[in-house]
Parts: sequence; C-alpha cells; structure tokens
Amino acid sequence: MESHEIIGFIAGFGTTFAAAPDLYAMLKRKSTAGMNPTMAGMMGTFQIVWVYYGILIDSMPVIVWNIIAVAINSLMVAAFFYCSRTAKG
Repeated sequence: MESHEIIGFIAGFGTTFAAAPDLYAMLKRKSTAGMNPTMAGMMGTFQIVWVYYGILIDSMPVIVWNIIAVAINSLMVAAFFYCSRTAKG
C-alpha cells in the first residue's frame, strides 16, 4: 500500500464516522429530535457517487470509506423512521 493510500484511509476514517455519534445518540434516547433524514439520504446518495468515482480512479480508500458511510447514513434514515414510528405508538 502506497503512502497516499494510507493517508486516504486515515482521513476517510474521520469523515466516515462523523455521523456515528448522532446515530448512537438517536438509538440510545429513541428520539429523532434534531435529526434530518433528508440530509442523511442526500449524503448517502452522493456517497454512492463517490464509490463509483473511487472505482473509476481505482482508489481503495475512497471506495471503502464511502461504502461504510453509505451504510451509516442508511442506518440513520432507517433509525429515524423506526424511532418516529415507535414514538407515535
């Protein structure tokens, strides 16, 4: 692995997991307060484009971190709808 890929993996770690604390807090308190599912959905959509870009330029850090970010943002949207449904019932 080349040095620029190592830097890419380190940088990607921080930006990819930036949403994880919000996901954890939302699941812990079972509340959607302060969460915008549209933003998480848009982020996930554009991260799919980043994955495609990573494939085009053959950049493993771009591919890996954006696949993980898509998963986190998908979980954010799913958790939003789950918490919204359980709060009303």
